[in-house]
Amino acid sequence: MEKAKGKVVSVNESLVGVENTEGAVMNGEVAYITIEDGKRLKSEVIDVKPGKLVYLQVFEDTSWMKVDDAVEFTGLPLAVKLGPGILGSVTDGLQNPLYELAKKEWFLERGMVVEPLDTNVKWHFSPEVKKGDIVTGASILGSVPEKIFKHNIFVPFSLQGEYTVDSIVEKGDYTIKDIIATIKDSSGKVLELTMAFDWPVKQPMPFHQRSVPTETLPTGMRILDALFPIAYGGTACSPGPFGAGKTVLQHSIAKHSRADVVIVAACGERAGEAVEVFKDFPELIDPKTGKSLMDRTYIVGNTSSMPVAAREASVYMATAVGEYYRKQGLNVLILADSTSRWAQALRETSGRKEEIPGPEAFPMYISTLISAFYDRAGVEILPDGTKSSLSIIGTVSPAGGNFDEPVTQATLLSTGAFLGLSRELSDARKYPAIDRIDSSSAYPSLITEDEVGFLKELLKEGKTIASNLLLMGERGISNEAYITYQKSELLDAVFLQQNSFHPVDGVTNPDRLRMMFDMVKHIIDSPVYAETKDDIRTHFNFLRQAFIDWNYLKIEDAKFDSQKAKILNLVKQTAHAKENV
Repeated sequence: MEKAKGKVVSVNESLVGVENTEGAVMNGEVAYITIEDGKRLKSEVIDVKPGKLVYLQVFEDTSWMKVDDAVEFTGLPLAVKLGPGILGSVTDGLQNPLYELAKKEWFLERGMVVEPLDTNVKWHFSPEVKKGDIVTGASILGSVPEKIFKHNIFVPFSLQGEYTVDSIVEKGDYTIKDIIATIKDSSGKVLELTMAFDWPVKQPMPFHQRSVPTETLPTGMRILDALFPIAYGGTACSPGPFGAGKTVLQHSIAKHSRADVVIVAACGERAGEAVEVFKDFPELIDPKTGKSLMDRTYIVGNTSSMPVAAREASVYMATAVGEYYRKQGLNVLILADSTSRWAQALRETSGRKEEIPGPEAFPMYISTLISAFYDRAGVEILPDGTKSSLSIIGTVSPAGGNFDEPVTQATLLSTGAFLGLSRELSDARKYPAIDRIDSSSAYPSLITEDEVGFLKELLKEGKTIASNLLLMGERGISNEAYITYQKSELLDAVFLQQNSFHPVDGVTNPDRLRMMFDMVKHIIDSPVYAETKDDIRTHFNFLRQAFIDWNYLKIEDAKFDSQKAKILNLVKQTAHAKENV
């Protein structure tokens, strides 16, 4: 089929108007604009007007683009190349490998394209079907080892109906360009298959069987795993003002969560923060495998210094790859930082299209797009009964920390956990700075529902008493209320706060979380007998320091049990004081 053609008639930053001079054009179609120096800039059709006018959003810098530049439409939607070799890579929002681009030019030149997957690497393929077998879209043809996982090679998901395997290669080493199988449809038409295929990034992959997220995803962060849990296949958002620790929170989850595959989507964050990920992750050792953390990580780097239009592509690129590895039977976690920058890109594009603006000039359909993005998360039960999942955690950067703005509100309606970050807590250097009162989660915790309720009630009482302390001072409240306040502060300091840079306290596994909670519960339930508030304060200061010292010890450390005994002895001291009265 002959491809449609056109010519540029207007340029408004990343929005380019094109006169369709030849052939039909569809919404969402990829097009290439050839500029004066011969470079071809990739773009996407976002609006088809009556007549011959078409609007494109260009994924690269449009400087020096001019009227009458030639446009060629591909007839295909924006797609991701799926196959072995994705894990461990770093790409931009269009799946161009950034390390490979950097080898060609120090600065990323526009129009430069590199194969998304290495076509020279040979993968050891083991067939799992034979000639004459019946297959359909998403059937497994065989597998190859990829890093630490078994990577299944599928019949392309887009194929409909039944096919007969006409040929399959023997066990051996092949590249992703080699034909590994041929299949025939009912009419006898033969299709040649390789180990890689394309999938439209904006089209959700269909679930074989969808299930409800019910199992807690351990993150290694006590405040999340105990009070505001995230589930396998669940969704969460972490809104907060600038400097409240959104990026650090996501990096900690990426390093320590029990997801099989972690996908980091830097969709519009500052370049410095993205570079930190690029530098740190290859040097980190995965505690589960003892190998590099990058063996189970894929990074999409589309920073604030890159073209606005590519932010949208980077979000969908990460999601499509996440769905693909969910089909592999793995538990995948996507960390999108920041969805506000993505929404701002949509606002800019909408404004240039002269659409009717919604609240704060965001598109009227912003909530629909956000909901559709988070809806691609979920638990999938595969044909062999394997349960896999895709979880999504998105940060939101509301201007001025205003949680009432449209993006935050639309995200709250679409996610199951709300991890609100507090400027007050971050200024007090309490990490993670997740608001203990206003945050919430609909997912099950690693502790019981009654225990969660107990902790939240103590935190609420402590906050109320803290307000009274500010108004009336210590003399204005009773010793009993002051003890409750100190217990609340102890809970916050030794259980909810963590030192993310400490090798032991930075991550807490479920067994240790249980042990720590039982100790905290024992302290809170134990009576405190003291005559003055100075005695109460001194008692809890000693307890707090002893508990923090315990947090820094490994369970197998010889001092671990003796430090635990020290805490228990401190708890008993006030009881002995009562007996001596």
